[in-house]
Amino acid sequence: MTTYDDDIQAVRALKEQYGSSWDAINPEYVARMRAQNRFKTGLEIAQYTADIMRRDMAEYDEDSSVYTQSLGVWHGFIGQQKLISIKKHLKTTNKRYLYLSGWMVAALRSEFGPLPDQSMHEKTSVPALIEELYTFLRQADTRELDLLFTQLDDARRAGDETAVEFIQSQIDNHETHVVPIIADIDAGFGNPEATYLLAKKMIEAGACAIQIENQVSDEKQCGHQDGKVTVPHEDFIAKLNAVRYAFLELGIDNGIIVARTDSLGAGLTQKLAVSSEPGDLGDQYNAFLDVDEISESELSNGDVVIRREGKLLRPKRLASNLYQFRAGSGEDRVVLDCITSLRNGADLLWIETEKPHVEQIAGMVDRIREEIPNAKLVYNNSPSFNWTLNFRQQAYDLLVEQGADVSGYDRANLMSVDYDGSELAQLADEKIRTFQRDGSARAGIFHHLITLPTYHTAALSTDDLAKGYFGDDGMLAYVKGVQRREIREGIATVKHQNMAGSDIGDNHKEYFAGDAALKAGGKDNTMNQFG
Repeated sequence: MTTYDDDIQAVRALKEQYGSSWDAINPEYVARMRAQNRFKTGLEIAQYTADIMRRDMAEYDEDSSVYTQSLGVWHGFIGQQKLISIKKHLKTTNKRYLYLSGWMVAALRSEFGPLPDQSMHEKTSVPALIEELYTFLRQADTRELDLLFTQLDDARRAGDETAVEFIQSQIDNHETHVVPIIADIDAGFGNPEATYLLAKKMIEAGACAIQIENQVSDEKQCGHQDGKVTVPHEDFIAKLNAVRYAFLELGIDNGIIVARTDSLGAGLTQKLAVSSEPGDLGDQYNAFLDVDEISESELSNGDVVIRREGKLLRPKRLASNLYQFRAGSGEDRVVLDCITSLRNGADLLWIETEKPHVEQIAGMVDRIREEIPNAKLVYNNSPSFNWTLNFRQQAYDLLVEQGADVSGYDRANLMSVDYDGSELAQLADEKIRTFQRDGSARAGIFHHLITLPTYHTAALSTDDLAKGYFGDDGMLAYVKGVQRREIREGIATVKHQNMAGSDIGDNHKEYFAGDAALKAGGKDNTMNQFG
């Protein structure tokens, strides 16, 4: 017996219990509606997806070739279409997640309009997007199952028992579009209490994995821009604890915390760490400060000083009242950040880098793994990197190292289209193609994501359509560039009425009203033109 069959039998028993007043209720229709509504709450989704991520993390520990991936999305429909495409082309959603980017929430989902990635958008927009994404993913399940139910009814009417058995098997083994979301909580939107409250909302909406960064909340910057300011470890640990308490309060005991460090590109701190004794965590943080050794007689009014090993040290303080770290200390700070986070409740790491370079990442991970052997990364395959230029320069440097003749290349101008067909460009493209595989094998990257790819794809496809439609191509720009491709490539949105739920609604009308149902999907529905 399957869940589907069990539900049919259970409703039949209910019908018998309630007698003739339930004569209109069809037990199989109820079973279908239950199958189409597998997840009743966001917490059910959070638990289901947390279990998936924990399983995937364990499998990666055994075999680094089974890494996971996601694309950042900014609307429920975009996330839905991504998962529909994955199932269509790859036949399974296994090891594929969604990423919710704080950058895209700020740029695209704020009531203030487009904003920079500085935590100025409404914090409630983050859980609202999580809920929206799962609403659309659940609707994708409903639609896919509805199509299977229609096929099942057609096969039954045709008396094709082989088809009936095959379609029933697809229903019984249906793979949901609901997958884990790694959700960006930025720097926590305030103090630890604010972080805890927002984390609860995110988890209640369905988030099983929350990513939090070690920047100061009120000075937060995009990870690929200047002016980043980090906080002492104790401040960050308090927020890690706040997120963990939120998971535990809501019963998601295996929820995942992704601790992100921006220290590689952050040269500033808002405050000095509290230190009780030499070598403690606060002392280690302060040891990275850019300082001047001074005597007591050189103290000025308002100076802040640190005593270390009998010396008076004055941290360099900017006009902004921020303190400066020593140049070149970024990697050491990253390593300390990561080890500290894993020792204080984090499950995964995120190291924000300035370029995609496997050996740079691996150099830091190797040091972290000396202390935490199973340390794993979530890595941002960021559109903020010029991937073509970065990897052509890496290829150039590799050829130089191998003693090859590179006199035909200008390293500073490798982005030029003139090099597109060159041996160097082909080598660079191959390194880009295998970057995720190589990074997972060499640098401990469990999860690869692109933070805001669909921001760029939406802009690019709209540019293509606008250029042709408002130009000489007119309607042909849409027909040739969009609709014809949708039809021939089997894109679900070509039947946009079906995608929006029209056929589901028709079936519900039949469930509720029988032969009296007024349906939209009759012979005069123009969607019939698409077969």
